[in-house]
Amino acid sequence: MPLVSQPFRALVIGSSGTIGSAFLELLESNPSCEAVYGIHRNSAIRIDYEDLSTIESAANALVDKGPFQLIINTIGVLHSAHWMPEKKLDDLHAEQLQMLMQINAIGPSLTIRHFSKLLDPAGSVMATLSAKVGSIEDNRLGGWYSYRASKAALNMLIKTAAIEFGRTKPNTALVALHPGTVNSRLSKPFKGEQIGRPSADAASDMLQVLLSLNKEDSGTFISYAGERLPW
Repeated sequence: MPLVSQPFRALVIGSSGTIGSAFLELLESNPSCEAVYGIHRNSAIRIDYEDLSTIESAANALVDKGPFQLIINTIGVLHSAHWMPEKKLDDLHAEQLQMLMQINAIGPSLTIRHFSKLLDPAGSVMATLSAKVGSIEDNRLGGWYSYRASKAALNMLIKTAAIEFGRTKPNTALVALHPGTVNSRLSKPFKGEQIGRPSADAASDMLQVLLSLNKEDSGTFISYAGERLPW
């Protein structure tokens, strides 16, 4: 039986991004979603992974809006104006590695810590966007050291928290979610406009998967098509 009841309340974290805004728009038009809230670095309730203190304060500010049956975290970074993914080991440097670890692993794990308290104990799903390139088993091309490592770290943090949730939040599915290649600012330098699909389509695919999850799916790494991916 799916964990997300109908009607349900939803929260999108990172709702100003390409995928986050697509999720927000999709949920606003979903007749089964009775309320949806979106937060990002410039929203009234601010969350910014470059300032980790905003995570707990944002969670505290949303207590009276819950409980939520669905929380989706879409925050992540692949490149910046100052650096791109590493092509070789000689490109690796501490600043880039530290920043991606903070944005892609530390921030999301602290979000799970603080925002999981807003989940409906009767049934809920909490999903964090990961990436297939974070799979250690699936790594056949190499490169992209910082991004791969940060997503692999994120996956381990999600898996570990899900084991604890099995004892403390047995009616919650905590998952890592791979969105596939989406036409976005993140993918644009890597032919995302040519090989990616529209963000609305990606959000629709992922939402369909999330609304079908049951408690046995907790602690899994799943794709937008519902496929279980190797860690």
